[in-house]
Amino acid sequence: MRRRLIQSTLAVVLVVIAVFGVSLVIVESRTISNSAQERVDSEALRLASIVDSRILENEDITAEILRSQVGKEQYAVIRIPRKPPIELGVKPEGDVIHYTADGEEGETVTVQEPRSTVTREVGRTLLIIGAVALLAVIAAVLLAIRQANRLASPLTDLAETAERLGSGDPRPRHKRYGVPELDRVADVLDSSAERIGRMLTAERRLAADASHQLRTPLTALSMRLEEITLTDDPDIVKEEANVALTQVERLTDVVERLLTNSRDPRTGSAVSFDLDEVIQQQLAEWRPAYRSSGRAIVSSGKRHLRAVGTPGAVAQVLAALIENSLMHGGGTVALRTRVTGNQAVVEVTDEGAGVPADLGNRIFERTISGRNSTGIGLAVARDLAEADGGRLELLQAQPPVFGLFLSRTPPAHKPDADQPMVR
Repeated sequence: MRRRLIQSTLAVVLVVIAVFGVSLVIVESRTISNSAQERVDSEALRLASIVDSRILENEDITAEILRSQVGKEQYAVIRIPRKPPIELGVKPEGDVIHYTADGEEGETVTVQEPRSTVTREVGRTLLIIGAVALLAVIAAVLLAIRQANRLASPLTDLAETAERLGSGDPRPRHKRYGVPELDRVADVLDSSAERIGRMLTAERRLAADASHQLRTPLTALSMRLEEITLTDDPDIVKEEANVALTQVERLTDVVERLLTNSRDPRTGSAVSFDLDEVIQQQLAEWRPAYRSSGRAIVSSGKRHLRAVGTPGAVAQVLAALIENSLMHGGGTVALRTRVTGNQAVVEVTDEGAGVPADLGNRIFERTISGRNSTGIGLAVARDLAEADGGRLELLQAQPPVFGLFLSRTPPAHKPDADQPMVR
């Protein structure tokens, strides 16, 4: 592209120089020729006037007296009646420019000038025009190279940006070039890079959340299946199979919830549900793990509370808090329920060292963890709580107290857009 721009610019300049240069040469040649003829004419008339005045005053007319009146490259012949011709200068050879002027006393004056003087002057003019044309070509080449670099370099940068996007590097460059069309392409590429970056971040976040949130249900399901393989009692097999089916349903709910949040984290399916039922389900699910660790998990507080939210999402939030206490806490884990204003609160606490002072509420940020863990569980739990209008907070750092706040007001059902409103 750079070479084509230079060639096209140079071609345009050469065409312009050819058109105007030839026209200028023709005009200047004619002008120089006309000027030379006018010069010879005026010299002949001037010399004839001098001869007339000397004849009228009866003065001598000789070659020595009139020699200074003729130019260096001019030749003049003066013819006076009844006198020999008077020659001034050197007679030129070859083609000449001449003019004959008649005097008032019958004399004639002929002035000649070699046409080579016109040729030399035309040659000097052509040399000047050629030099100007050469300078114009050089300037055009330099400007063409500069313009080609100005246009080709941004295109090379944009191609590199597109290649980086294709190779999985979505960082926008935010580089502009001062050319509206190229800047528009750069804007589109930067916007695409930001969108691709958000999509990749969402995909990585979904993969991380899925691996974290599916770990516990899969572990529990694996334990139930192992129990089935180790017993021959049909009743135990049936009981464990029912529990396994419950785990599968919960696993399905976890997957659907993760997919829903990956599309739009604000989308929820909040309903009014029995909070005790979700808490008891989590207690039953986590007691075996706590017993194997020599610890206990208990519940207390206000009973028969109804809260607004998605039961599966609330179960996942409580599971994340309980698992966090199992991994990082110590002693007995307690789930306490209470009411504050129009909200139902579930507090999860343990007897461990708590959250380090340098972390505080940053504990809910992704990749932030007080120990060697993924740092994803609490971040996902907060997202799940906020999806249905609730919130998850760290109420106390030492000993740790996490509070899940859920509304107690049933959600207002919007009228179906396909059905007319009843008045």
